[in-house]
Amino acid sequence: MTIVAGFIPNQYGQAALAAGISEAKLRREKLVVVNATKGDAWVDTHFASDDQVASLETQLADLESGHEVRQSDGSDIAEQILDVVRETDATLLVIGIRHRTPIGKMFMGSTAQTLLLDSPCPVLAVKPAK
Repeated sequence: MTIVAGFIPNQYGQAALAAGISEAKLRREKLVVVNATKGDAWVDTHFASDDQVASLETQLADLESGHEVRQSDGSDIAEQILDVVRETDATLLVIGIRHRTPIGKMFMGSTAQTLLLDSPCPVLAVKPAK
């Protein structure tokens, strides 16, 4: 069985990663970390650098049930993550979400909303500790 965690190299991605690691240990399941980009910009701060991927590998090294870090590019980040969820027959998807203003709460981020609504497995949405 597999848990998939969506990751971007910031506090929201770290929150998702920490929750994914915790769930993988608790459930004794493999953790697949997905870092995706649209590839539509020369510099995408959401796409992990080689050093950030190496740091991820270090953080995941003690998972007894195994882990994998995947990076991909495509036109839709949510679909890239959902493809991995389907491919691995994931039991859980973990994503980081950010605080929204009262108006912003009416419009959740499109990637998060798509993942919550279209995931074939339960989704754990986490936010960074204050």
